[in-house]
Amino acid sequence: MKKAMKKSIYAVFDIGKTNKKLILFDEDRQIIDEHLHVCTDALDDDGFPCDHLPRLTEWVQTNWHKLRHHPHYTVKGVNFTAYGASFVHLGADGQPILPLYNYLKPLPEAIVEQFYAALDQTPAEFAADTCSPRLGMLNSGLQLYWLKHAKPEQYARIHTSLHLPNYLSYLISGEKFSDYTSVGCHTGLWDYHRGQYHDWVRREGIDEKLAPLTRDSIASVVDGIMVGVGLHDSTAAVMPYLAEHDDPFVLVSTGTWSVTINPFNSQPLTPELLRRDCLSFMTPRGQATRAARVFLGREHDYQVERIAQHFHVKPDFYRSIVLARPYDETSADFRPGCMEGTGPFPEQPAEEWNISGFRTASDAYQHLMHGLINLLLESIHLVWQGEQTIFVDGGFARNPLFMQTLSWNFPRAEIRTLEVPQATALGALVHLEQGEAWKKTQLLFT
Repeated sequence: MKKAMKKSIYAVFDIGKTNKKLILFDEDRQIIDEHLHVCTDALDDDGFPCDHLPRLTEWVQTNWHKLRHHPHYTVKGVNFTAYGASFVHLGADGQPILPLYNYLKPLPEAIVEQFYAALDQTPAEFAADTCSPRLGMLNSGLQLYWLKHAKPEQYARIHTSLHLPNYLSYLISGEKFSDYTSVGCHTGLWDYHRGQYHDWVRREGIDEKLAPLTRDSIASVVDGIMVGVGLHDSTAAVMPYLAEHDDPFVLVSTGTWSVTINPFNSQPLTPELLRRDCLSFMTPRGQATRAARVFLGREHDYQVERIAQHFHVKPDFYRSIVLARPYDETSADFRPGCMEGTGPFPEQPAEEWNISGFRTASDAYQHLMHGLINLLLESIHLVWQGEQTIFVDGGFARNPLFMQTLSWNFPRAEIRTLEVPQATALGALVHLEQGEAWKKTQLLFT
Protein backbone atom coordinates (compact mmCIF):
# COMPACT_ATOMS: atom_id res chain seq x y z
CA MET A 1 0.00 0.00 0.00
CA LYS A 2 1.38 3.41 -1.00
CA LYS A 3 2.32 5.60 1.94
CA ALA A 4 0.51 8.98 2.03
CA MET A 5 2.71 12.04 1.64
CA LYS A 6 3.03 14.27 4.66
CA LYS A 7 1.58 17.79 4.48
CA SER A 8 4.10 20.66 4.65
CA ILE A 9 3.25 23.14 7.39
CA TYR A 10 4.56 26.10 9.38
CA ALA A 11 4.16 26.45 13.15
CA VAL A 12 3.89 29.61 15.26
CA PHE A 13 3.99 29.77 19.04
CA ASP A 14 1.95 32.86 20.01
CA ILE A 15 2.41 33.59 23.71
CA GLY A 16 0.01 36.04 25.34
CA LYS A 17 -0.35 36.96 28.99
CA THR A 18 -3.46 34.78 29.37
CA ASN A 19 -3.51 32.37 26.44
CA LYS A 20 -0.60 30.53 24.92
CA LYS A 21 -1.28 29.21 21.42
CA LEU A 22 0.38 26.94 18.92
CA ILE A 23 -1.04 27.67 15.47
CA LEU A 24 -0.32 25.58 12.40
CA PHE A 25 -0.47 27.06 8.88
CA ASP A 26 -0.36 25.39 5.50
CA GLU A 27 1.82 26.72 2.68
CA ASP A 28 -0.99 29.09 1.61
CA ARG A 29 -1.01 30.74 5.08
CA GLN A 30 -4.32 29.11 5.97
CA ILE A 31 -4.82 27.99 9.57
CA ILE A 32 -5.19 24.21 9.75
CA ASP A 33 -4.93 23.60 13.48
CA GLU A 34 -4.72 25.44 16.78
CA HIS A 35 -3.72 24.33 20.26
CA LEU A 36 -4.54 26.48 23.28
CA HIS A 37 -2.80 26.34 26.64
CA VAL A 38 -3.88 28.34 29.68
CA CYS A 39 -0.92 28.57 32.00
CA THR A 40 -1.70 29.33 35.64
CA ASP A 41 0.38 31.95 37.39
CA ALA A 42 3.22 31.25 39.78
CA LEU A 43 4.75 33.59 42.37
CA ASP A 44 8.17 35.13 41.91
CA ASP A 45 10.82 35.30 44.63
CA ASP A 46 9.12 38.39 46.07
CA GLY A 47 5.66 36.79 46.10
CA PHE A 48 4.34 38.72 43.05
CA PRO A 49 2.32 36.80 40.41
CA CYS A 50 4.19 35.87 37.24
CA ASP A 51 4.00 33.42 34.36
CA HIS A 52 5.10 29.90 35.32
CA LEU A 53 8.26 29.69 33.22
CA PRO A 54 9.06 25.98 33.75
CA ARG A 55 5.51 25.02 32.69
CA LEU A 56 5.62 27.31 29.65
CA THR A 57 9.01 25.89 28.66
CA GLU A 58 7.77 22.32 29.02
CA TRP A 59 4.65 23.06 26.97
CA VAL A 60 6.69 24.53 24.09
CA GLN A 61 9.21 21.69 24.10
CA THR A 62 6.56 18.96 24.37
CA ASN A 63 4.51 20.37 21.50
CA TRP A 64 7.60 20.84 19.39
CA HIS A 65 8.62 17.22 19.94
CA LYS A 66 5.13 16.07 18.89
CA LEU A 67 5.28 18.20 15.74
CA ARG A 68 8.72 16.91 14.80
CA HIS A 69 7.39 13.35 14.93
CA HIS A 70 3.89 13.98 13.62
CA PRO A 71 2.63 11.21 11.33
CA HIS A 72 0.90 13.59 8.90
CA TYR A 73 2.94 16.83 8.94
CA THR A 74 6.38 17.91 7.79
CA VAL A 75 7.38 21.15 9.49
CA LYS A 76 9.10 23.63 7.15
CA GLY A 77 9.55 26.41 9.69
CA VAL A 78 8.64 27.69 13.14
CA ASN A 79 8.52 31.18 14.58
CA PHE A 80 7.55 32.83 17.85
CA THR A 81 5.74 35.94 19.00
CA ALA A 82 5.12 37.04 22.56
CA TYR A 83 4.30 39.96 24.81
CA GLY A 84 7.16 42.38 25.41
CA ALA A 85 8.91 43.92 28.40
CA SER A 86 9.75 40.46 29.79
CA PHE A 87 13.19 38.90 30.19
CA VAL A 88 14.25 35.31 30.71
CA HIS A 89 17.57 35.24 32.56
CA LEU A 90 19.89 32.36 31.76
CA GLY A 91 22.83 31.10 33.77
CA ALA A 92 26.18 29.89 32.46
CA ASP A 93 24.63 26.48 31.66
CA GLY A 94 21.95 28.09 29.46
CA GLN A 95 19.11 27.32 31.87
CA PRO A 96 16.73 29.92 33.41
CA ILE A 97 17.86 30.93 36.89
CA LEU A 98 15.24 33.55 37.82
CA PRO A 99 11.43 33.87 37.51
CA LEU A 100 9.79 35.40 34.45
CA TYR A 101 9.10 38.65 36.26
CA ASN A 102 5.71 40.23 35.50
CA TYR A 103 5.90 43.58 33.72
CA LEU A 104 3.17 44.81 36.09
CA LYS A 105 5.40 44.18 39.10
CA PRO A 106 6.14 47.52 40.79
CA LEU A 107 9.74 48.68 40.79
CA PRO A 108 10.97 50.08 44.11
CA GLU A 109 10.68 53.86 43.89
CA ALA A 110 14.16 54.28 45.40
CA ILE A 111 15.65 52.23 42.54
CA VAL A 112 13.75 54.25 39.94
CA GLU A 113 14.86 57.56 41.45
CA GLN A 114 18.45 56.29 41.61
CA PHE A 115 18.30 55.30 37.94
CA TYR A 116 17.05 58.69 36.74
CA ALA A 117 19.41 60.61 39.04
CA ALA A 118 22.40 58.84 37.46
CA LEU A 119 21.44 59.97 33.93
CA ASP A 120 23.21 62.98 32.44
CA GLN A 121 19.87 64.24 31.06
CA THR A 122 16.39 64.99 32.31
CA PRO A 123 13.74 62.24 32.49
CA ALA A 124 11.87 63.94 29.63
CA GLU A 125 14.99 63.97 27.45
CA PHE A 126 15.68 60.31 28.27
CA ALA A 127 12.08 59.39 27.41
CA ALA A 128 12.36 61.18 24.07
CA ASP A 129 15.71 59.54 23.22
CA THR A 130 14.53 56.03 24.10
CA CYS A 131 10.82 56.46 23.18
CA SER A 132 10.17 55.10 26.65
CA PRO A 133 7.85 57.00 28.98
CA ARG A 134 8.36 56.24 32.66
CA LEU A 135 6.52 52.89 32.89
CA GLY A 136 8.33 50.98 35.65
CA MET A 137 8.96 47.33 34.81
CA LEU A 138 7.38 47.91 31.38
CA ASN A 139 10.70 49.62 30.67
CA SER A 140 12.30 46.18 30.67
CA GLY A 141 15.84 47.58 30.71
CA LEU A 142 15.13 48.87 34.21
CA GLN A 143 14.48 45.29 35.29
CA LEU A 144 18.16 44.55 34.69
CA TYR A 145 19.14 47.74 36.52
CA TRP A 146 16.92 46.71 39.45
CA LEU A 147 18.44 43.24 39.57
CA LYS A 148 21.96 44.66 39.50
CA HIS A 149 21.34 47.08 42.37
CA ALA A 150 18.68 45.30 44.45
CA LYS A 151 19.61 41.62 43.91
CA PRO A 152 23.34 41.71 43.10
CA GLU A 153 23.97 38.04 43.88
CA GLN A 154 21.28 36.90 41.46
CA TYR A 155 22.42 39.44 38.88
CA ALA A 156 25.98 38.12 39.05
CA ARG A 157 24.72 34.65 38.11
CA ILE A 158 23.06 35.93 34.89
CA HIS A 159 25.03 35.01 31.79
CA THR A 160 22.47 36.11 29.16
CA SER A 161 19.11 37.87 29.36
CA LEU A 162 16.74 37.17 26.47
CA HIS A 163 13.42 38.88 25.79
CA LEU A 164 10.63 36.31 25.86
CA PRO A 165 10.20 35.86 22.05
CA ASN A 166 13.94 35.26 21.69
CA TYR A 167 13.97 32.79 24.58
CA LEU A 168 11.26 30.74 22.86
CA SER A 169 13.42 30.66 19.73
CA TYR A 170 16.46 29.66 21.80
CA LEU A 171 14.57 26.66 23.19
CA ILE A 172 14.49 25.14 19.70
CA SER A 173 17.40 26.76 17.84
CA GLY A 174 19.93 26.73 20.69
CA GLU A 175 21.02 30.18 19.42
CA LYS A 176 20.91 33.33 21.56
CA PHE A 177 19.85 36.51 19.77
CA SER A 178 18.21 39.83 20.57
CA ASP A 179 15.79 41.20 17.99
CA TYR A 180 15.04 44.85 17.28
CA THR A 181 11.28 44.59 17.80
CA SER A 182 11.79 43.48 21.40
CA VAL A 183 14.67 45.84 22.21
CA GLY A 184 12.79 48.82 20.73
CA CYS A 185 9.53 48.34 22.64
CA HIS A 186 9.62 51.05 25.38
CA THR A 187 12.47 49.17 27.08
CA GLY A 188 14.60 52.22 27.92
CA LEU A 189 17.50 50.36 26.30
CA TRP A 190 17.62 51.83 22.80
CA ASP A 191 18.65 55.35 21.78
CA TYR A 192 16.46 56.02 18.76
CA HIS A 193 18.34 59.18 17.80
CA ARG A 194 21.75 57.51 17.70
CA GLY A 195 20.61 54.08 16.53
CA GLN A 196 22.38 52.16 19.29
CA TYR A 197 22.03 51.15 22.91
CA HIS A 198 21.69 54.15 25.22
CA ASP A 199 24.81 55.26 27.07
CA TRP A 200 23.48 54.04 30.43
CA VAL A 201 23.37 50.45 29.12
CA ARG A 202 27.12 50.40 28.56
CA ARG A 203 27.88 52.46 31.67
CA GLU A 204 26.13 49.88 33.84
CA GLY A 205 27.56 46.92 31.91
CA ILE A 206 24.05 45.79 30.96
CA ASP A 207 25.15 45.21 27.35
CA GLU A 208 27.36 42.35 28.56
CA LYS A 209 24.20 40.46 29.59
CA LEU A 210 22.41 40.93 26.25
CA ALA A 211 22.61 38.58 23.28
CA PRO A 212 23.85 39.90 19.91
CA LEU A 213 21.31 41.93 17.96
CA THR A 214 20.26 40.51 14.60
CA ARG A 215 18.27 41.80 11.64
CA ASP A 216 17.84 38.27 10.32
CA SER A 217 14.47 36.64 10.82
CA ILE A 218 15.95 33.13 10.95
CA ALA A 219 18.02 32.12 13.96
CA SER A 220 19.15 28.78 12.53
CA VAL A 221 18.10 25.78 10.47
CA VAL A 222 17.62 22.67 12.61
CA ASP A 223 17.37 19.37 10.71
CA GLY A 224 16.14 21.26 7.67
CA ILE A 225 13.56 23.29 9.62
CA MET A 226 13.85 27.09 9.66
CA VAL A 227 13.71 28.43 13.22
CA GLY A 228 12.75 32.12 13.50
CA VAL A 229 14.36 34.59 15.89
CA GLY A 230 10.94 35.62 17.25
CA LEU A 231 9.40 39.06 17.48
CA HIS A 232 7.29 41.31 19.69
CA ASP A 233 3.53 40.82 19.28
CA SER A 234 2.66 44.47 18.47
CA THR A 235 5.05 44.45 15.50
CA ALA A 236 3.89 41.01 14.39
CA ALA A 237 0.27 42.15 14.24
CA VAL A 238 1.10 44.79 11.59
CA MET A 239 3.03 42.51 9.26
CA PRO A 240 0.04 40.80 7.53
CA TYR A 241 -1.20 44.25 6.48
CA LEU A 242 2.24 45.16 5.13
CA ALA A 243 2.29 41.90 3.18
CA GLU A 244 -1.14 42.56 1.62
CA HIS A 245 -0.89 46.28 0.88
CA ASP A 246 1.86 48.13 -1.01
CA ASP A 247 0.70 51.72 -0.47
CA PRO A 248 1.19 53.60 2.83
CA PHE A 249 -1.54 53.03 5.41
CA VAL A 250 -2.41 53.48 9.06
CA LEU A 251 -3.69 50.61 11.21
CA VAL A 252 -6.15 51.35 14.02
CA SER A 253 -6.04 48.25 16.21
CA THR A 254 -9.01 48.39 18.56
CA GLY A 255 -9.61 46.66 21.86
CA THR A 256 -9.34 47.70 25.47
CA TRP A 257 -6.66 50.05 24.16
CA SER A 258 -7.01 51.44 20.65
CA VAL A 259 -3.52 51.68 19.19
CA THR A 260 -2.97 53.56 15.94
CA ILE A 261 0.20 52.35 14.23
CA ASN A 262 1.79 54.05 11.24
CA PRO A 263 4.50 51.77 9.80
CA PHE A 264 5.49 54.59 7.42
CA ASN A 265 6.06 57.29 10.06
CA SER A 266 9.59 57.03 11.42
CA GLN A 267 9.76 60.58 12.80
CA PRO A 268 11.37 60.74 16.25
CA LEU A 269 9.12 61.38 19.22
CA THR A 270 9.21 64.62 21.16
CA PRO A 271 8.53 65.00 24.89
CA GLU A 272 5.13 66.48 23.98
CA LEU A 273 4.19 63.45 21.84
CA LEU A 274 5.29 61.11 24.62
CA ARG A 275 3.16 63.06 27.07
CA ARG A 276 0.18 62.49 24.78
CA ASP A 277 0.62 58.70 24.82
CA CYS A 278 2.65 58.20 21.67
CA LEU A 279 5.15 55.37 21.50
CA SER A 280 7.67 54.09 19.00
CA PHE A 281 8.10 50.48 18.03
CA MET A 282 10.93 49.11 15.93
CA THR A 283 10.66 47.01 12.81
CA PRO A 284 12.70 43.79 12.57
CA ARG A 285 15.22 45.82 10.55
CA GLY A 286 15.63 48.43 13.28
CA GLN A 287 13.52 51.26 11.83
CA ALA A 288 11.23 53.33 14.04
CA THR A 289 7.45 53.05 13.75
CA ARG A 290 5.24 55.64 15.45
CA ALA A 291 2.14 54.63 17.39
CA ALA A 292 -0.43 56.40 19.57
CA ARG A 293 -2.85 54.87 22.02
CA VAL A 294 -6.10 55.76 23.74
CA PHE A 295 -8.11 53.78 26.34
CA LEU A 296 -11.09 53.58 23.99
CA GLY A 297 -12.47 50.09 24.58
CA ARG A 298 -12.39 50.42 28.35
CA GLU A 299 -14.16 53.80 28.16
CA HIS A 300 -16.77 52.41 25.75
CA ASP A 301 -17.61 49.44 27.99
CA TYR A 302 -17.76 51.59 31.12
CA GLN A 303 -20.17 54.10 29.57
CA VAL A 304 -22.31 51.40 27.90
CA GLU A 305 -22.82 49.83 31.32
CA ARG A 306 -23.90 53.20 32.74
CA ILE A 307 -26.33 53.79 29.85
CA ALA A 308 -27.82 50.30 30.18
CA GLN A 309 -28.39 50.72 33.91
CA HIS A 310 -29.85 54.21 33.55
CA PHE A 311 -32.34 53.24 30.82
CA HIS A 312 -33.00 49.70 32.11
CA VAL A 313 -31.96 47.99 28.89
CA LYS A 314 -29.78 44.94 28.15
CA PRO A 315 -26.00 45.55 28.17
CA ASP A 316 -25.75 44.68 24.48
CA PHE A 317 -28.51 47.11 23.44
CA TYR A 318 -26.14 49.03 21.17
CA ARG A 319 -25.55 46.06 18.86
CA SER A 320 -28.93 46.66 17.17
CA ILE A 321 -28.03 50.27 16.26
CA VAL A 322 -26.70 50.22 12.71
CA LEU A 323 -27.06 53.79 11.39
CA ALA A 324 -24.98 56.62 12.78
CA ARG A 325 -26.48 60.07 13.16
CA PRO A 326 -24.65 63.14 11.85
CA TYR A 327 -22.37 64.93 14.27
CA ASP A 328 -23.97 67.54 16.50
CA GLU A 329 -22.22 70.10 18.63
CA THR A 330 -23.45 68.63 21.91
CA SER A 331 -21.03 65.73 21.34
CA ALA A 332 -18.32 68.07 22.56
CA ASP A 333 -19.93 67.74 26.01
CA PHE A 334 -18.78 64.13 26.38
CA ARG A 335 -16.42 63.63 29.32
CA PRO A 336 -14.41 60.38 29.72
CA GLY A 337 -14.29 58.66 33.07
CA CYS A 338 -11.44 56.17 32.48
CA MET A 339 -8.72 58.07 30.61
CA GLU A 340 -7.09 60.29 33.20
CA GLY A 341 -3.31 60.37 32.69
CA THR A 342 -3.51 58.55 29.33
CA GLY A 343 -4.30 59.23 25.68
CA PRO A 344 -4.04 62.50 23.78
CA PHE A 345 -5.39 64.56 26.72
CA PRO A 346 -3.62 63.09 29.79
CA GLU A 347 -4.24 66.20 31.86
CA GLN A 348 -8.04 65.93 31.53
CA PRO A 349 -9.43 64.75 34.87
CA ALA A 350 -11.90 61.88 35.11
CA GLU A 351 -15.44 63.23 35.13
CA GLU A 352 -18.92 61.75 35.27
CA TRP A 353 -20.58 62.23 31.90
CA ASN A 354 -24.16 63.36 32.45
CA ILE A 355 -26.57 61.03 30.61
CA SER A 356 -29.76 62.14 32.34
CA GLY A 357 -30.69 64.56 29.53
CA PHE A 358 -31.07 61.88 26.85
CA ARG A 359 -34.49 60.48 25.92
CA THR A 360 -33.34 56.95 25.06
CA ALA A 361 -30.36 54.64 25.39
CA SER A 362 -29.91 54.91 21.62
CA ASP A 363 -29.64 58.72 21.83
CA ALA A 364 -27.02 58.43 24.56
CA TYR A 365 -25.05 55.85 22.59
CA GLN A 366 -24.97 57.98 19.44
CA HIS A 367 -23.58 60.82 21.54
CA LEU A 368 -21.06 58.46 23.16
CA MET A 369 -19.79 57.23 19.81
CA HIS A 370 -19.16 60.77 18.55
CA GLY A 371 -17.42 61.65 21.79
CA LEU A 372 -15.15 58.60 21.57
CA ILE A 373 -14.36 59.25 17.91
CA ASN A 374 -13.40 62.84 18.78
CA LEU A 375 -10.79 61.48 21.19
CA LEU A 376 -9.61 58.81 18.74
CA LEU A 377 -9.20 61.42 15.98
CA GLU A 378 -6.78 63.35 18.18
CA SER A 379 -4.79 60.17 18.71
CA ILE A 380 -4.81 59.22 15.01
CA HIS A 381 -3.61 62.65 13.93
CA LEU A 382 -0.53 62.30 16.14
CA VAL A 383 0.75 59.60 13.75
CA TRP A 384 -1.20 60.15 10.50
CA GLN A 385 0.66 61.75 7.57
CA GLY A 386 -2.18 61.90 5.05
CA GLU A 387 -2.21 58.19 4.21
CA GLN A 388 -5.16 57.34 1.99
CA THR A 389 -5.95 53.98 3.58
CA ILE A 390 -6.89 53.37 7.20
CA PHE A 391 -7.30 49.77 8.31
CA VAL A 392 -9.39 49.01 11.39
CA ASP A 393 -9.16 45.70 13.20
CA GLY A 394 -10.40 44.35 16.51
CA GLY A 395 -13.81 44.71 18.12
CA PHE A 396 -14.74 48.17 16.82
CA ALA A 397 -14.21 46.99 13.22
CA ARG A 398 -17.52 45.15 13.65
CA ASN A 399 -19.35 48.20 15.04
CA PRO A 400 -21.21 49.93 12.16
CA LEU A 401 -21.61 53.23 14.04
CA PHE A 402 -17.89 53.37 14.75
CA MET A 403 -16.95 52.65 11.14
CA GLN A 404 -19.47 55.15 9.70
CA THR A 405 -18.49 57.93 12.10
CA LEU A 406 -14.78 57.36 11.54
CA SER A 407 -15.23 57.46 7.73
CA TRP A 408 -17.07 60.81 7.91
CA ASN A 409 -13.95 62.29 9.47
CA PHE A 410 -11.65 61.03 6.70
CA PRO A 411 -13.64 61.80 3.54
CA ARG A 412 -10.60 61.42 1.25
CA ALA A 413 -9.33 58.19 2.80
CA GLU A 414 -10.57 54.64 2.40
CA ILE A 415 -11.57 53.07 5.72
CA ARG A 416 -11.13 49.31 5.44
CA THR A 417 -11.43 46.22 7.56
CA LEU A 418 -9.15 43.39 6.60
CA GLU A 419 -10.23 40.63 8.93
CA VAL A 420 -7.06 38.69 9.61
CA PRO A 421 -7.60 35.61 11.79
CA GLN A 422 -4.77 35.30 14.31
CA ALA A 423 -3.01 38.38 12.88
CA THR A 424 -0.15 38.21 15.38
CA ALA A 425 0.69 34.59 14.59
CA LEU A 426 0.28 35.24 10.86
CA GLY A 427 2.68 38.17 11.18
CA ALA A 428 5.28 35.87 12.70
CA LEU A 429 4.82 33.50 9.75
CA VAL A 430 5.18 36.35 7.24
CA HIS A 431 8.39 37.40 8.98
CA LEU A 432 9.77 33.87 8.72
CA GLU A 433 8.84 33.64 5.03
CA GLN A 434 10.60 36.93 4.33
CA GLY A 435 13.76 35.51 5.84
CA GLU A 436 13.43 32.37 3.74
CA ALA A 437 12.98 34.41 0.54
CA TRP A 438 15.97 36.61 1.40
CA LYS A 439 18.23 33.59 2.01
CA LYS A 440 17.17 32.04 -1.31
CA THR A 441 18.02 35.32 -3.07
CA GLN A 442 21.44 35.38 -1.42
CA LEU A 443 22.13 31.82 -2.59
CA LEU A 444 21.30 32.78 -6.19
CA PHE A 445 23.97 35.50 -6.18
CA THR A 446 26.70 33.61 -4.33
